[in-house]
Amino acid sequence: MDKILSIKLSLIAIFLGLTIYFFYDNHFIQNTEAIYSFDDIVFLVASISFGVIISASIYNLAFYVYIRNRQYLYYGLAQLSTLLFLITLDSIFITPFDAIFGIKSTLFFDLTRASILLFSMLFIYEFLKIYGVHRVNQLIKVIIYLTLLDMLFALLFSFTIFTNFIPIFISIWLVLSEANRQIEERDMPFYALLMGWYIVIFMAIMEYVGLIDFIGISFPFIHVTFALESIFLSLAISYKFKQVEERQKMQQSLLLQQSRLASMGEMVSIIAHQWRQPLNFLSVANMNLEEIHKNHPDSEMLIRESNRQIRYMSNTIESFRNFYNPSKEKKEFGVKSSLEDVLEIVSPTLKTEHIKTTLSILNDFKIYGNKNEFEQVLLNLINNAKDALIERKIEHPTIHIQIKNGSITVEDNAKGIDELHINKIFDPYFSTKKESDGIGLYIAKMIIEEEMGGRLEVVSSDKGTRFTITIGNKGKK
Repeated sequence: MDKILSIKLSLIAIFLGLTIYFFYDNHFIQNTEAIYSFDDIVFLVASISFGVIISASIYNLAFYVYIRNRQYLYYGLAQLSTLLFLITLDSIFITPFDAIFGIKSTLFFDLTRASILLFSMLFIYEFLKIYGVHRVNQLIKVIIYLTLLDMLFALLFSFTIFTNFIPIFISIWLVLSEANRQIEERDMPFYALLMGWYIVIFMAIMEYVGLIDFIGISFPFIHVTFALESIFLSLAISYKFKQVEERQKMQQSLLLQQSRLASMGEMVSIIAHQWRQPLNFLSVANMNLEEIHKNHPDSEMLIRESNRQIRYMSNTIESFRNFYNPSKEKKEFGVKSSLEDVLEIVSPTLKTEHIKTTLSILNDFKIYGNKNEFEQVLLNLINNAKDALIERKIEHPTIHIQIKNGSITVEDNAKGIDELHINKIFDPYFSTKKESDGIGLYIAKMIIEEEMGGRLEVVSSDKGTRFTITIGNKGKK
């Protein structure tokens, strides 16, 4: 347990001791007669708030039935508990709700308050799973166990202890503040979660210390804040689910790409096996021919050229085998050597299309990651440039590749990318090519940014397009 958490728990323990010692009786409902009265307008506001909470409950529970995501289940149950808590609260304290609802059970009041905390903690536990905050998860489990014991105690003795003397907003604040401390990469769903609950916590504190009574305004502040919390948290869950869904699509795209590589690797291995024996035969035949015609100058030249072509074919097939090896092994490798491997594969196609390739290596560097995946990214960028040059029939087509200061750039003179498309080229399944599945650049960006901790960026003008790969800290180890 770190120092800050120890201080927070110590303050809560002190608060609990002082509350029990000085304000013990104040935490039990002594009178079930209504002490507040809402006029028509205020009653309407409270009713609208009820409607928002009911809608949020139905929305989240329906989503759980449809997609079986437990975040929706727990938050839907938390909203139902909030609804029942407010109904009981209004039945006890507020006119005309006391006559409408008529639920004046203090036991039910305590149980609904405890169930809000229980389902809220279960929801937060599920919501925070993706952030990997294990210490917060342990804290949530402790609060859940205490709340379950508290509810059992209430069923036996008709009142709660834990949620009675430590308001539920303190437990929720403790968990959220610890999560905020430990999560390094906060996103919009997390901020929406904080916003929704901090609104409720602020209003609950105002109510708890008596500031609302001191102001003397008869208004359903707690109803409105719970309704706002419903909206913020429903948006947070939906946004988070969308992010998880996109991440799953990304993983599926990766698996598809790896499956393709594995299939091509198997095919290349079969071809290599079939080629090996004929190539060996030709090498032996050349040795015999060289022995027979060793004094003939023309035959020696032809045999040397033949041997060179045989070595080239053997090296090429070996390069293809290595390139399509679906290994996920990560290690340190040189950028220059990777680029040369890719160019060895793609150069024949570029020459056939009369595309000039220039390579500028100002300073080579090494990075840590999966060499094959990195080469797939380079191949994708070069092939995209090649396709654009061919499609647009560019005169004097050129691809310029540069390695400099920890970055690699691939630049063409294909007159750039349409402004309508430039912001979409890294989106999955987006492509301007008729026969493309649109995942090449998406996977390339994911490999560089998610797997290797770098950046893949694009700059386009009317002259051409430049892709830049920047690897931070030489890759993620």
